[in-house]
Amino acid sequence: MISQIEGKLSHIGDKFVIINVSGIGFKVAVTKDLLFQFEKEETKTVSLFTYLSVKEDALDLYGFEDRNDLDFFEKIISVSGIGPKKALGIMSIAPTQTLKKAIASKDISYLTQVSGIGAKNAEKIVLELKDKMREGEDGDGEFLKEESDIIMAIKSLGYTANDARKAIKNMPTELKGLSQRVKWALKELGK
Repeated sequence: MISQIEGKLSHIGDKFVIINVSGIGFKVAVTKDLLFQFEKEETKTVSLFTYLSVKEDALDLYGFEDRNDLDFFEKIISVSGIGPKKALGIMSIAPTQTLKKAIASKDISYLTQVSGIGAKNAEKIVLELKDKMREGEDGDGEFLKEESDIIMAIKSLGYTANDARKAIKNMPTELKGLSQRVKWALKELGK
């Protein structure tokens, strides 16, 4: 089992990276955020925690920046009917903490954004994982709704959902109200 890989980043694809370890190139599927990070930083050496998916006709590696992301990925694929590709798709739509809060508060709207995951599968994921998510504190539902509203507002101005999520990732907590938060996110996008 390959649980971690460290080496030189030799290629960035649309859904994967190739990491060269002592002359051997390992193709590792990663989230969109991680791809964006590698493209932006032009990182030369990378270290990823990995999950090895063994199938009859393929061995696929899935890479994650930290152990928490890998643990969350493994929880998602423990749900029957959800394989590694769908799980990676889920993890590409929002930060892990946001997804955990969404699952804990039974908000399926994030999950249904992934191709191949309808309301029925999203409800199954929530049902099987909600008790495993520790971040289900009071007020999370309101936070998720407001975050979703901010993303929709920014998307309506021509930005992508990914751009919007990146902009609100480090939003100060002292900002109150939807309009203040949207203004702040737009300033971040303008930098």
